[in-house]
Amino acid sequence: MKYPEFFNSVESIKVVDPLSNVLGAFEDGIYEFTFLDAVKSAGHSCPTVAGAYLITLEGLKALYPNSLAVRGEIKVKFKESLEDGVAGVISNVVSQITGATDKSGFKGLAGKFARHSLMDFNADINSSVRFTRVDSGKSVDVYYDPSSIGGNPKMQQLMQKMMGGMANKEEIKEFGALWQERVKRIFENKSSVVKVVEL
Repeated sequence: MKYPEFFNSVESIKVVDPLSNVLGAFEDGIYEFTFLDAVKSAGHSCPTVAGAYLITLEGLKALYPNSLAVRGEIKVKFKESLEDGVAGVISNVVSQITGATDKSGFKGLAGKFARHSLMDFNADINSSVRFTRVDSGKSVDVYYDPSSIGGNPKMQQLMQKMMGGMANKEEIKEFGALWQERVKRIFENKSSVVKVVEL
């Protein structure tokens, strides 16, 4: 399996999952997600998938500054509806890492470990996403704006050729490389594209 080398340099997200521990999947319920995991799940790497991963990474760091994030005990709110723009793509990545879902998630065991109804859309917030701890009620707002990290000007020309079915194999490969170069720069400049505000 070949993929861009920078995937391996992106910080992973370690969580503790009480359900995973109870059901014997991971010792002490501790495991981690990588950007590569998110890319596999989404089927592609782009500024949106990178942003979803980054807002979760930075949001959970602020929400759990002295301990591992507790998967399945985090509420997530989006200001957009599920059908708007890329909200669905972002929520899928966030759901994968936090365990939170709207209605489709795990219903729990004897009233515990439920994952459904932890994710809401059309929320009255201004940020890209709000994370809230179920145990303490502590919340953080996370903002993501990659507009300062532009793509290579040649990408537009290559995109037009591809969409018109006129790009050759080398041009398609070049487009992919330039696309991933932008994603890489988003990670390299995460402090300028992601802002976390503790509430």
